[in-house]
Amino acid sequence: MAPMGLRLSPLGVVVFCLLGLGVLYHLYSGFLAGKLPIFMQEDSGDSAAGSVWLSNPKSRSSSVVDLRQLLAASVEAAVLGGDEVRRVREQNTLDEKSKGKTKEGAPELYTLGDLASHRKMTGLFKHSFPNIKVISEEHDDKIDNVVWSSTIPKEISSKILDPKEVLEESITVWIDPLDATQEYTENLRQYVTTMVCVAVEGKPVIGVIHKPFSKYTAWAMVDGGSNIIARSSYSENPLKVTVSRSHEGEGRKVTQQAFGNSTVIIAAGGAGYKVLSLLDVPDDEHTKADVYLHTSFIKKWDICAGSAILRTLGGHMTTLRGEEIDYSSSPSNYDGILASVKLDHKALIEKIHI
Repeated sequence: MAPMGLRLSPLGVVVFCLLGLGVLYHLYSGFLAGKLPIFMQEDSGDSAAGSVWLSNPKSRSSSVVDLRQLLAASVEAAVLGGDEVRRVREQNTLDEKSKGKTKEGAPELYTLGDLASHRKMTGLFKHSFPNIKVISEEHDDKIDNVVWSSTIPKEISSKILDPKEVLEESITVWIDPLDATQEYTENLRQYVTTMVCVAVEGKPVIGVIHKPFSKYTAWAMVDGGSNIIARSSYSENPLKVTVSRSHEGEGRKVTQQAFGNSTVIIAAGGAGYKVLSLLDVPDDEHTKADVYLHTSFIKKWDICAGSAILRTLGGHMTTLRGEEIDYSSSPSNYDGILASVKLDHKALIEKIHI
């Protein structure tokens, strides 16, 4: 007998059970509605568009970010900046000015191309990844309202299959909105690049070098993949060394003292261009070298992207003393650089006396 003399009819029991099932159904379906689209967004690929769509990073955890997203955003930023660099040069509206003097006493130039590229590239990172530290060569406070497209190109997703999440607070993004500004003003377009580097705990792990006038982009992620490879062979006798055309005299002196008078010395503009000279670039007119040597002070936004690419390919970029370079904060590197791949880097360093 039911308590207090109440009787439960079979129909009441059925209705009660149906109501309970209904409540459970709505709760469960609400859960799926919140979760299922995330799985579909991250796992489905649009073959027609050739890309994988991912949710905007600001909607995900504020403490971690997937390095594949940062790589895709870096490529996008470098291309956007390159478009501005090319536009200003082709319109011949450079309006070049001097920021002051380099440590060697030469004018340190900037142009509207530098500023327009900076505003695009820095704007993309500031608006898409607001919790990540970004350091750009230029310091103009005005940035464009640009947001990453939230797409990972198939070229990247097909090579780097798994998420690689790191803490946002461990990341520093280095932006060079226009490398080789001197050559840009001289209309030596082949040397000009835009570059992005992502460092984690001070170590360069993502590098992007974009050539605006040929529209070629090289990218790499350490322990991930790349769209560029090292050349099949390198020569040590005679060694071909690329040095800065603006410091050719000192570069020639150090190179010949270290590696002998028979060393072939190639003067070129732009750190990004010189790093690509060590690699298999699909451009027959791009000079080819075995080693990149820089003898003096250089900023880290000039070299971080190249360092990440070389590290990915098993190469090295160190100071002339063989020390690793920290890319976590200070933009200055006072001790020159030596870059190589597929050569005995330590043996090369030991020949240099500074």
